[in-house]
Amino acid sequence: MSLVIKDLHANIEDTPILKGVNLEIPKGEVHVIMGPNGSGKSTLSKIIAGHDDYEVKSGSVTLDGEDILDKDVDERSREGIFLAFQYPAEVPGVSNANFIRAALQARLPKGEEIDAVAYYKRLYSMMDVLEMDRKFTARAVNEGFSGGEKKRNEILQMMMLEPKYCILDETDSGLDIDALKIVAKGVNAMRSPERGMLMITHYQRLLDYIEPDYVHVMANGKIVKSGGKELALELEASGYDFLKEGECATA
Repeated sequence: MSLVIKDLHANIEDTPILKGVNLEIPKGEVHVIMGPNGSGKSTLSKIIAGHDDYEVKSGSVTLDGEDILDKDVDERSREGIFLAFQYPAEVPGVSNANFIRAALQARLPKGEEIDAVAYYKRLYSMMDVLEMDRKFTARAVNEGFSGGEKKRNEILQMMMLEPKYCILDETDSGLDIDALKIVAKGVNAMRSPERGMLMITHYQRLLDYIEPDYVHVMANGKIVKSGGKELALELEASGYDFLKEGECATA
């Protein structure tokens, strides 16, 4: 079972951004996308999640064999897609505990209710992994949070929802080394044969803590090169000068 993107072309305000993206993320694997600014990395993540600012011109995105491009954001989430944003949004007036509980409740069959005791026991256990103080349960979602706190809160939501496919858009952006290690610990705790992950990053340092199965380079709206972790090290050393027009992706 896989998340499969085939020949995906997409525009924003009539400007082509994705120009034929092909990528498969099987369950049990962690894939990383790196690439220059403006290459389409964040656009890809938002299109998978269902952001309506982007117009898909052609191609497909299938989740375990089912095309999801015609589904709305809520449906995609229920079916197992989770997107951790580069800039997590604030939700004033809604506590973290109630926000996550409502998201979990929405996934239950009609008439079934969350067991409050079991819910908080699990929530506190996940917060311990992320070294989050209990006071965060009562605080409004991301309101007044530091950058590192927002990113940890995103990972907490992901850990509680247990999606089939996790998409992390520059989760390491703005994190100091201690916060990066904590976030990486949470991500690694989510690794499973039943879950696929796609991480978008500019920096090889994230991969010192989260070992990827594959690294892909995105440029000019498509995947142009693929390899193992050594590809990230190559990018760290030489930048993107080695990319040539028309270069094909290699496994």
